[in-house]
Amino acid sequence: MDRNLSRPGAAAAGEPGSLAALCGALPRGLRLRAERVSAVTRAVLVTGAASGIGAACCRRLAGPGTAILVHTRKNAEGADRVAAEVRATGGEAAVMLGDIADPALPEALVAETLQRFGRLDALVFAAGFADKTPFAQAPDAVFQKSLDAVLWGFLRTARAALPHLKEGRIVAISSFVAHVFRTDVSTFPASAAAKAGMEALVRAIAVEAAANGTTVNAIVPGYTRKDPGAHAALTPAQWEAVTAKIPLRRLGTPDDVAAMAAFLCSAEAGYVTGQAIHVNGGLI
Repeated sequence: MDRNLSRPGAAAAGEPGSLAALCGALPRGLRLRAERVSAVTRAVLVTGAASGIGAACCRRLAGPGTAILVHTRKNAEGADRVAAEVRATGGEAAVMLGDIADPALPEALVAETLQRFGRLDALVFAAGFADKTPFAQAPDAVFQKSLDAVLWGFLRTARAALPHLKEGRIVAISSFVAHVFRTDVSTFPASAAAKAGMEALVRAIAVEAAANGTTVNAIVPGYTRKDPGAHAALTPAQWEAVTAKIPLRRLGTPDDVAAMAAFLCSAEAGYVTGQAIHVNGGLI
């Protein structure tokens, strides 16, 4: 990644439009890594994109003419790796770090996408986390943390993006935890509340966004395999046990979900909106 801020044509540090000036205007705690780009025909903002489903979405969407802003909360190494993979396909990429629960971050992400790539055509919201704290043991703070990152994070990012989307695409990554409630399957009360709210918001936004041809959908993954070494909410024994409950008898992969995201971001999905599409191997 080019980090030489004094290269020909670059604004001097401190001048309006310089990377240093831009970084200084960002909310506290944000870090920016980016490159100038050209010949962009599609620009996509992907949140939570340093690993797992978000990273797989970047790979699926990447290609010549496509520019992707790769967001992560703090996994700079993973985000840089994903950005490099995007560039290897002939696409363009930039990386931006920050906590999606920060009310100022969503507008900063959209502004950076527009500033770097000159347009915004799609938003894939994959930021979030799983919290399996039992309901009776969860204080308000546990629920608030999930709501801030998932529901409010999506709301603010979609709200910032929508004015710039014309015949665009918004895809929110939800979860089976908002749909599957059984005594033989772990429940995630805080995550369920946040993801269910996200899905309701998807349907509401879809009605308004239809006026300019923008579609808004949610993908509902089932149990999905984690990247090697990534934090998992279940133990290996629990993963094995849940696999037996899935009709297709295997865990999903991030690419299973990313394939649906790529379809929903395509022209072929122009008549699909307001939907929550399950990618879960038949889990009910």
